[in-house]
Amino acid sequence: MKSSLKTGRKIFSRHLVFPIHESLVHRPTFSYLKELEKTQWFSRDEIETYQMDKLKTLLQVAHDHCPWHKERIQEAGLVIDRKNVITYSDLEQLPLMKKEDAQKNRDAMVWKKVPGGAYLYNTGGSSGKPLIFYYGRQRQASDTAGRFRAHRWWGVEVGDPEVWLWGAPVELNKTDNIKAVRDRFLNQLFLNAFEMTLEKIDSYIQAICSFKPVCIYGYATSLALLAARARDQKVDMKLPGLKVIFSTGEPTYPHQRKTLEEVFGVPVACEFGSRDIGFTAHESPNGQMLLLSESHILEVLDQQGVPVASGQIGEAVITGLCSQAQPFIRYKTGDMVKYTEETCREGRGLHVIGQVAGRSTDFVVAPDGRIMHALAVIYVLRATEGVGEFKFIQHKIDEVEILIVRNRNWNGNAGEKIISGLHARMGDSVSINIRFVDKIPAEASGKHRYVVSHVPLPAELSVTGQQ
Repeated sequence: MKSSLKTGRKIFSRHLVFPIHESLVHRPTFSYLKELEKTQWFSRDEIETYQMDKLKTLLQVAHDHCPWHKERIQEAGLVIDRKNVITYSDLEQLPLMKKEDAQKNRDAMVWKKVPGGAYLYNTGGSSGKPLIFYYGRQRQASDTAGRFRAHRWWGVEVGDPEVWLWGAPVELNKTDNIKAVRDRFLNQLFLNAFEMTLEKIDSYIQAICSFKPVCIYGYATSLALLAARARDQKVDMKLPGLKVIFSTGEPTYPHQRKTLEEVFGVPVACEFGSRDIGFTAHESPNGQMLLLSESHILEVLDQQGVPVASGQIGEAVITGLCSQAQPFIRYKTGDMVKYTEETCREGRGLHVIGQVAGRSTDFVVAPDGRIMHALAVIYVLRATEGVGEFKFIQHKIDEVEILIVRNRNWNGNAGEKIISGLHARMGDSVSINIRFVDKIPAEASGKHRYVVSHVPLPAELSVTGQQ
């Protein structure tokens, strides 16, 4: 009986709930997914021709509807019309776009009448530079369809039971409602990565065992924390039907992958992306990070903006081919990746990313013992108007320092808003010191860490290994 009920829910979600939901919000997710299933098997040359066709359309949109981009296109001497063929060389004539450009010139970049509408969205802010930008239905469809296709590589279908160990900028008392809706209609179980006490983690472990997912999706650090707890409590997490752990939001370090694979008995597949650019790439069963080439053009550049050689690490500069609402063209993501000329071992024409160095976030420990993913505090800072860059440092369990580079939108109430928001997350007993600086330096390693906690996790929750 239970088996037939689960099958029924799967079919209901796959063929009815998901398609109807996407249709109601006017997202062409499933039509794009159908297209991606075909185009992934194009040759590399065919993929790149496909990219150039979409690039020409994007540049036309940018020229006709976005004054900031129009000026740059004209200064580069590019002529965008039906007769002209657009090449990679043409793209390289355009100057690079920085996050600061998107922040300062948003209103001159947006096409508010883009088909389906333009909607404001915040970046995750783990880079330390919050960004509010516009996205459209095509971009949303690209994210979801790209993820669906990548999950199919691992034998996970739309509507299969899925656990999310995730966080969201919603009030905690709404989380149960979100989880209930997902559980019932989308065949998903939502677990809050922002509330990980020992008791919560133990309840999450039991919930996962009862739910019997086909896959588990979440932040690498949060997943590894849960796995380590299950291992220490000797809970068998090798669940029937579980196929894969999808890790996202930050780099997955070797010791974390090892812990997850040992505890769950299935492979770990990493996702690469960001809120501003969207779902970008995904690890295949052959261990390669495959670019969503139909939606992105990736350049890997050095500090001077010159393409790096194969095997070298540089900054990922991405053109979002589905970013019509607010075009992201030659956008400096801040993520470091390794360039490779490899091809997909399974025969796809998609581009391969050699390595994602990325950035990591940290855990924050509240005085009452709650353990929160760093994004819990990042959401507070990124939502505050006037914060150009930030660094959150937890010196003691009740002592926090925040370095802030202000931009022109800062006002006198912003500091109070930050303190109030962090007290709501961490508790009123936490001392919060805001310090304004002109620049936030990198770590001694050269990496940028924008959430740093010097408060050790409880011994029962530690995940050993060097990061």
